[in-house]
Amino acid sequence: MIHQTKDDILNKMAQKGIMDEKSLKDLVVTARKDKKSIFHMIVEKNIKNDQIVTEFLSTEMNLPIVNIPALRIPQQLTKAIPKKLVEEHQCFPISRIGNVMAIAVADPFNLILRDNIKEITGCQVCYTLSPLRKIQAAIDRYYGESANLDKVIDNMEQPGGIAAEGGNDKKVSDLVAEAVRGGEDAPVIKMVKIFLEQAIRMRASDIHFEPYENNFRVRYRIDGVAKEAYAHSRELYNSLVTRIKIMSDLDITEKRLPQDGRFRTKLGNREIDFRVSILPIYHGEKVVLRILDRSGVKSGLNNLGFTDKPTQIFAKCIQQPYGMILVTGPTGSGKSTTLYTILNSMNTPERNIMTIEDPVEYQLEGITQTQVHSEIGLTFASGLRTLLRQSPDIILVGEIRDQETADIAVKAALTGHLVFSTLHTNNAAGAMTRLVDMGIEPFLIASSVICVAAQRLVRKVCPHCKSPVKIAEEVLERCHLSNKHLEGVVAYHGKGCPQCNHTGYFGRLGTIEILQASQKIRDMVLARRSSDDIMTQGVKEGMESLFENAFGLFKQGLTTMEEVLRVTTHE
Repeated sequence: MIHQTKDDILNKMAQKGIMDEKSLKDLVVTARKDKKSIFHMIVEKNIKNDQIVTEFLSTEMNLPIVNIPALRIPQQLTKAIPKKLVEEHQCFPISRIGNVMAIAVADPFNLILRDNIKEITGCQVCYTLSPLRKIQAAIDRYYGESANLDKVIDNMEQPGGIAAEGGNDKKVSDLVAEAVRGGEDAPVIKMVKIFLEQAIRMRASDIHFEPYENNFRVRYRIDGVAKEAYAHSRELYNSLVTRIKIMSDLDITEKRLPQDGRFRTKLGNREIDFRVSILPIYHGEKVVLRILDRSGVKSGLNNLGFTDKPTQIFAKCIQQPYGMILVTGPTGSGKSTTLYTILNSMNTPERNIMTIEDPVEYQLEGITQTQVHSEIGLTFASGLRTLLRQSPDIILVGEIRDQETADIAVKAALTGHLVFSTLHTNNAAGAMTRLVDMGIEPFLIASSVICVAAQRLVRKVCPHCKSPVKIAEEVLERCHLSNKHLEGVVAYHGKGCPQCNHTGYFGRLGTIEILQASQKIRDMVLARRSSDDIMTQGVKEGMESLFENAFGLFKQGLTTMEEVLRVTTHE
C-alpha cells in the first residue's frame, strides 16, 4: 500500500540530490502538459539511470523490485492484458495467484492502470517495481516479434529438442547437425533468422550475443545506443553460435581464439551483409554482428544528410585533381558511409578507384577493394605501395594508423592522386597536428591536404511523438547560450512511443565541420601552430564548427539540445 503522496516522493528526490529542485519543477510542468509519468520522463530524458530511480522508490515506498528477465511468463498472463494497455502505461504482468495479479511498473502512482486491469481481468492488483528499460524490453519480447522466438525455443526445448544439453557441451558433430539440419525449418536456423529480421526492422547497426553463467542475452544497437532485446537460459547458446559460425565459414571447433568473418543473407527483398566478430570470454564466446546494409551508401552527396554548406564544400573539394581529403571522428560516427558515398558519386568508367581497408565494409561495384591481412604482411603501408603501381586515379586508405602509412599517403597525394582517408581526432584542426606528431614534415602536409572534415551522428527527434519543450537553464549554461539565442526557436523532445522503442529518437543525422586548407592555414601548419590556433583561424575564415552545425539542426527542430551536447564540445 502507498503511504506517501507523489509530491512527498518528489520532494525527497530533491532533498537526497537525485535531481535538483528547479529541474524537477520544470519536469513536473512538462509531465503534466504531456500527460506523462514524471518517473518515466526522468529515465527517458537520461536525467537519471532507471535502476537508481527504481531503487529509490523501492526504499521509500517499501515495494519489492522484480527482475523480469529472470522470470518465465506464461502466455495466458500476457493474453489477459492487451498490448495497447501495457504500451500506453509501460507496465508488465508478472504473475497471477488466485484473484490477485502482480504488475511490474516504474511508476507506482498510476491509479488509472490499477482500475483498468481490475475492469479487464476482475483481479485485485498489486504493484512491484522494475526499471523502465526492463519493462520495455519485456513488452518487446512478449508482445512484439520476439514472441515468435519463444515459440521456436519452446519447440527446441521439447524432449529430443536440440536445447536439452543437460548443462554439458555437446560434441561438435552434434552441434553441426543441429545447426544445419532440416534447412530453413530447423529451429536454430529459425531462431537466428528471427534475430536478424528483428534487428533490421528495428534499424539496428549491430547485434550483440552475450553469454553469462546461467543465461545469455541479445542486444541491438539502435541509433548508437544498445538496447536489450532478448534474454534466455544458457542451453541454447552453443547451437546459436555454431549456426553463426557456419553461416560465416568460420572454424566451429575453435573456441579459444578470436575469429572474424562475414556472410550475406536475403531478408525480404533485400540482400544484407553481416560482419562477424567472435571473442572468447569467461563464459563462452561473445558474438557481435555489424549490419552492413548497402542501401545506406547513397548515390550522391546531396543524400548524405548534411546541411547545404558542407555539402557544397565537399562537392568543390572532390573536384581537385590531386591532394588529400581526411575525415575524422570516433568509431561509429559515420566516416565510412561518408567516404563510400563520395567514392560512389565519383565512380565512372574513366576513373580507376582503388581502396585498402580493414575490413572492407561495403562491396562497391566498379571499385577495386583490398582487405588488409597484417598476419601475412599485407598492411595498410604495404598494400598502399602496391596500389600505387596499379595506376589509380583515386585511392581510399581506410585509416592512417602509423607514420609509414601517413608518409606514403601524403606523397601519393602530391604525385597526381586524389587520396581519401580517416584519422581519429576530436576536431578537423587536430588532423593537421596529428600528422605532424606522426613525423610527417609540415611542408608535405601543407602541400597535400585539401580539407579535413570532422563528423558525428546526432539522433533525430522521433516524428511520431515529438512535442515542444522548454530548455532547462543549466543546459543553456553548459552551452554558454542565453534565451536570446533561442528567440523564434521551438525546442522539441520525443515523449517515447512504440515506433522509437520508447527512446524519443528515431534515426540519426550527420553533423560536420570542414576545415579548408587556405593559404593562411597552410602557413600555420608550416609554423607548427597548435590545433586550437588553426581552429580559431578556420572559424575566422567562415568555417562552421561541429557545435554550430549541430545547433543549426536543433533550431530546425530535428534534434535536441541534449544530443547536441552529447556529441560536440562547445568552448
